[in-house]
Amino acid sequence: MKIGYARVSTGLQNLDLQEDSLKSEGCQKIFTDKISGAKSKRPGLVNAIDFAREGDTIVVWRLDRLGRNMQDLITIVNQLNDRGVSFYSIQENITMDKSSSTGQLMFHLFAAFAEFERNLILERSAAGREAARARGRFGGRPEKLTKQDFQLMKRLIDSGTPIKTVAEQWNVSRTTIYRYLNKDDNH
Repeated sequence: MKIGYARVSTGLQNLDLQEDSLKSEGCQKIFTDKISGAKSKRPGLVNAIDFAREGDTIVVWRLDRLGRNMQDLITIVNQLNDRGVSFYSIQENITMDKSSSTGQLMFHLFAAFAEFERNLILERSAAGREAARARGRFGGRPEKLTKQDFQLMKRLIDSGTPIKTVAEQWNVSRTTIYRYLNKDDNH
């Protein structure tokens, strides 16, 4: 039996492309996750492996859907091989079956390429963040309060208005006000 496994990194991404490919490949059962591959707990993958029986094949759309690094891929494929389950990646058109030396070689080569690709993505992301910082842009949410809002809030608090009342007037939490007050004290 062919068992499909599809994964996207966030809930905002869509599984349709992967699921359509898995169905076209003849997968009779498909398990999914909407979670980063870097996370060790992927319930859909665990369920797919538990569901698979000797002689079955786990099918993924792309190798990086199974794991994010070489060690993760090797661990999963070893786990499958121990159970007599093979592995197939549609995009790379490779079958991972450690019973053949060719299967072992292909697994190690493509696992290395997947890890290389992931490292390139991390390097590009870090370079992009560094370039943004050099231009004075920083990540994270925009400030909730303007300088004028905070100055007015501070005057009200200094004049004895309870922080809870001030927070309600600006529709923010007391924690937000305390964070702004602490930030102001540190400058």
